[in-house]
Amino acid sequence: MTSAGNGASPTIYDVAQAAGVAPSTVSRTFSRPGRVNAQTAERIRQVANELGYRTNPLARGLPTGRTSLLAIVVADVTNPFFFEIIRGAEKTARDAGYTLLMVDAHESDEAERRALDRTLPLVEGLILATSRLSDSSIRVAAKQRPTVVMNRHMTDVPSVLTDNAQGMRSAVEHLAGLGHTSLAYVAGPEASWADGMRWRAFREATREAEVQARRIGPFAPTLAGGLSAAKSLVKHPATAAVAYNDLIAIGAMRGLRRLGVEVPRDLSIVGFDNIFGSDFCTPPLTTVAAPLRHFGSFAVQRLLAQLRTSPAPTAGPTLLPAKLVERGSTGRPA
Repeated sequence: MTSAGNGASPTIYDVAQAAGVAPSTVSRTFSRPGRVNAQTAERIRQVANELGYRTNPLARGLPTGRTSLLAIVVADVTNPFFFEIIRGAEKTARDAGYTLLMVDAHESDEAERRALDRTLPLVEGLILATSRLSDSSIRVAAKQRPTVVMNRHMTDVPSVLTDNAQGMRSAVEHLAGLGHTSLAYVAGPEASWADGMRWRAFREATREAEVQARRIGPFAPTLAGGLSAAKSLVKHPATAAVAYNDLIAIGAMRGLRRLGVEVPRDLSIVGFDNIFGSDFCTPPLTTVAAPLRHFGSFAVQRLLAQLRTSPAPTAGPTLLPAKLVERGSTGRPA
């Protein structure tokens, strides 16, 4: 028995012709084997194997919605914040028999919306990691596919987020304990839900600690954003600063060094997230650590719970703990 000619991959029609059955019978053999006579199904599988025919699970799954594909949409794949999240999510999905697709939204709500339009028809479930979409846009997506959002609180869509309030409180208490009385919050992107929550928690924590607080920004959540923030920190002096994320904090330290400001002698800096590389910079960065790999894994677990349970489990937030990791970027004020 020979395979399809001209080097082309054999099709369902080649298998049907070789086995002497209708193409629909071949299709049922692989998609609904219980509806085909056992002897016929065995003959079809044998012929398919000899021809080198392989089923396409994606094409077969599109009509039913069962593709064994999940998607995770990240704001910026070059941001190390997502490295461990993706690793944890991918392993949990793989262990459950799913393949995880990764989509980069490039910090753009428009790009994210276009990516969802293309991706949603292909996947069984969706994870939005630090989405820049509005709540209403997320609800539209969640009506089409089971959805979990990360780093954002939504009452009607399952969410997984870091305990921003506790993390920020520990950062402010650490700085106040070192003797700092004037603190700055270096803000991230305005469209970020997490940025709003961290600024609110910063204000509350500074009031409790009875220290002065100011906000500068917003800045892009990148090293370049941190370099820009350094100039603002010099114009609006404080003795310590807490940045929206580690990339801004590391970029700010580089910028301050170029401006002749020494960390932590002249200014203490705290980051947020404890990304890969936060201990590689000089000085190593004090930061609020989020359990990033567990973050990704737990998001997939919540998504799988929706896929397996009917009716879907009750929506609502899951809060993961955050803790301060003290390193060399903080010290007593000069």
